[in-house]
Amino acid sequence: MARETKKREFEIGIGLGLYLLSLVLSAQIKMNPRVEQVLFLLPYIVVSISIYREQIEKFLKKQFLDENLLMIIATAGAFLVGRHKEAVAAMLFYQVGKLVEDISLNKTKKSIAKFIDIRPEYANLKVGKTEKIVPPQELEVRQTIVLHPGDKIPVDAVVTSGTGTVDMKALTGESDPVTVRIGDKLFSGGINLNSVLEARVVKLYNDSTAAKIMRLVENANEKKAESVHFADKFTKYYTPIVILIALLTVILPPMMFVEAKEEWIYRGLIILVAACPCGLMVSIPLAFLGGIGSASKQGVLIKSGTVLEDLIQADTYVFDKTGTLTEGVFHVKEIVPYKFEKERLLEIAALAESYSKHPVALSLMEAYGNEPDSTRIKDIEEEPGYGVHAFVDGMEVYAGNTRLMNREGIFYQQTEEEGTAVHVAVDGNYAGYILIADRVRSDAGKLMRWMRKKSLATVMFTGDSERAAEQVAAELKIDSVYSELLPEDKVRLLEEFRDDQMENEKLVFVGDGMNDAPVLALADIGIAMGGLGADAALEAADVILMEDEPSKIINAVRIAKGTIRSVRENMLFAIGMKVFLIILAFFGLVTMQSAIAADMVVMIINILNSFWMMQYPEWG
Repeated sequence: MARETKKREFEIGIGLGLYLLSLVLSAQIKMNPRVEQVLFLLPYIVVSISIYREQIEKFLKKQFLDENLLMIIATAGAFLVGRHKEAVAAMLFYQVGKLVEDISLNKTKKSIAKFIDIRPEYANLKVGKTEKIVPPQELEVRQTIVLHPGDKIPVDAVVTSGTGTVDMKALTGESDPVTVRIGDKLFSGGINLNSVLEARVVKLYNDSTAAKIMRLVENANEKKAESVHFADKFTKYYTPIVILIALLTVILPPMMFVEAKEEWIYRGLIILVAACPCGLMVSIPLAFLGGIGSASKQGVLIKSGTVLEDLIQADTYVFDKTGTLTEGVFHVKEIVPYKFEKERLLEIAALAESYSKHPVALSLMEAYGNEPDSTRIKDIEEEPGYGVHAFVDGMEVYAGNTRLMNREGIFYQQTEEEGTAVHVAVDGNYAGYILIADRVRSDAGKLMRWMRKKSLATVMFTGDSERAAEQVAAELKIDSVYSELLPEDKVRLLEEFRDDQMENEKLVFVGDGMNDAPVLALADIGIAMGGLGADAALEAADVILMEDEPSKIINAVRIAKGTIRSVRENMLFAIGMKVFLIILAFFGLVTMQSAIAADMVVMIINILNSFWMMQYPEWG
């Protein structure tokens, strides 16, 4: 793109010089009109050759009905009727407009890249007792890197030595630093602030968080939004209509009025110039780029302009519970044994769950506090939506929810306390339960209050017990609750919700990207919570909240509304001005140069309106 811009600048410079020289010569030397026409042909060829070349390429692809065609017909026609000076001037103005388009698009993309460029430039590789500066691309998994204060984290890694704070603002939009210790994850793009850390590389550079995020943002505008498609379709049908209007202007008025035929030909050519939709074509993609860039700055990744359009039509939000509305960080609240001692019941349950990555399983392991002995555990089978089945110390163990107990025909104790109960059965007999507690996220209530204010429907899906689900729903005042769901139940219910949607309504699913990938992909809009480093979220979701803050959905919706408002303003202003200029051209009230100049003004105003989206303020 930069090379094309430089080339256009060169053509304009040379063409302008030749045009001014031609004007001087024609003023100083009296010459035949045909000779004068040939004299102005040279600057015209120089300044328009790229436009003609583009149009030939489009013609071969059968995509030639656009603004270039209007300008070619108008300026070539102007030459034929002896308006060669105006023809060159009009093409010069048009090329300047194209140059403004190129510069604006380049500037927008560079601005976005600048404020979200989280890619590291170097890495300190530990080699023995020394350090070696290497490109991040050369790092390999399991190597050790050293992070000094002020260093940008080059790849995803795990802290192996030291304690410190990391600035994650570039990734998450959050200004508060994060404290890290041995065993904590580090995500590429963060900045080490105040101490020396050593970390073990866990992902290659191209697979690291920073690289993935940059690829997502850079490619976000590749999938065209409906508004962009509208602009493309509009131009496709608009161009032949304008040509028809120009032809009718040339043919009909001379039959009815006394003005010279050449005058009406000239007016028809001006109509073609006045109708050129340059301002419309550039301002729409600029607005979407600005909206996507602004969202990225606030820690919200939006994959395409289409998603921005869909967000403003969303009327129903379906939320996962654990890890989305709640923190997903469980802790053991109470151990109620029916068999064995408390410590032994916890040990059996923790060993049975030791290979699971479910938040409940992790909380049991944390409470157990010991490394699991794999020789004591055999035949582990994890059943999503139920729990686990395993052999621990030769005993057959079932650990999970009431659905698992009912399926296996095991009597269990009902619980009335707040929290999630993990029921344990050993050798077919009920052994007791372990009560697990979770907390509602601090800003989930803020999001729900905003949604109630906007009259948006809220639904919660969870595999948790009915009691635990109702407690969270009551606290957040969620409209509908579906509990004790298997993964396939969530998919089925979401399909039913989609079938009930009106044509212009959109269904949103919000979940944590680790285990909600099927429903994230199925929804009209999938929003992944805490997508930082989560491959499933990056792949399946349309919107990724880089921090575990559901209220950032408000930012995403506000930016979407601001973007679409900017797009609509640009479209109405551009089309309205086109109609006005066409009317003026018909009555001979504008020249070819002034029509192009007016179009440039329209384009610049629309560009400035689109640029504003890049600085869209954060909510609250």
